[in-house]
Amino acid sequence: MTLVFRSIDEAQPGPKLAGLFAEYWPAYRKWWAQEGYSARPTYRECLRALEQHMPEIMPLYEEVVELVGGSDSQARFLSFYCPPKYLSGCSQAVWRGKTPILVRNYDYHPKTFDAALLRTRWGERGVIGMSDGVLGLLDGINDAGLTVSLTFGGRREVGEGFGVPLILRYVLQTCETTAEAVECLSRIPCHMSYNVTVLDAKYNHGTVFLAPDRHPQISDVPVATNHQGQVEWSKHARFTATLERERFLLNRLNQHPESEKRFIDAFLRPPLYSTAFSSGFGTLYTAVYRPATKQLQLVWPGTSWDLSFSNFSEGKVSLKLPKAEAEVTY
Repeated sequence: MTLVFRSIDEAQPGPKLAGLFAEYWPAYRKWWAQEGYSARPTYRECLRALEQHMPEIMPLYEEVVELVGGSDSQARFLSFYCPPKYLSGCSQAVWRGKTPILVRNYDYHPKTFDAALLRTRWGERGVIGMSDGVLGLLDGINDAGLTVSLTFGGRREVGEGFGVPLILRYVLQTCETTAEAVECLSRIPCHMSYNVTVLDAKYNHGTVFLAPDRHPQISDVPVATNHQGQVEWSKHARFTATLERERFLLNRLNQHPESEKRFIDAFLRPPLYSTAFSSGFGTLYTAVYRPATKQLQLVWPGTSWDLSFSNFSEGKVSLKLPKAEAEVTY
């Protein structure tokens, strides 16, 4: 399978964003309505939740809803409020060298992935990040140097709250420091369990363990895989090798300090790099975020793509995905 990554540069919501949404809306709608439209919150419920928890993003939300068509289902989808459940793999770590960086692998199914890196300036805040559902982000950096990234938390529980990609977008639109980001992450309800790692331009870092059924937990461990302190879903943990990946990363960071390049290269090999694409856990990209210089690098075996706020050009990278492993179901 060939996967094409795109970089899209559009300061304010416009035709490029609308085109991206139109391209993926049939797939978004099928996923969002898989349990029936009545299983999702009403437009009024979505609006109330946004106004209560993320009021600063309301003008942007309303502008994008109108831009893409303004239908009831589109508006409800773009609120990210109480979406269907979804799982991923992912590994991320803060390398604490002379100039710390955040490195992450995003492990997911290639057919349910935007594969679009957006540079925007919404509400006078510059953000570069990997799109998810157009308004949401899987990881990203803003013009203050604040960087965020997510991994699945390895728990089955689903509750009332927002899909984590919109929460990441909100953090990058409204925060400048790790302390501010942690405060936001700790008060906004998330519909499933996720681990969000934050690193700012002054090299303060932390990971917030989000969950729909318990208070957020804050960790200063510089590594996050797919559990929250301890394994709570054994089958998922075994298949994704979450404990093995965590131990591997902590070993690289603590027992065998190494160069930045060697640390990044480790994300391109097992146990961090996965080819379980048919099961939804293949590594689609490795991202390297550099808060001090406000730069990022997308890395794949044999190629890389360097971008920054001062040097961001639109383009494409085509990748031939490795042969997928046998499918595993839960």
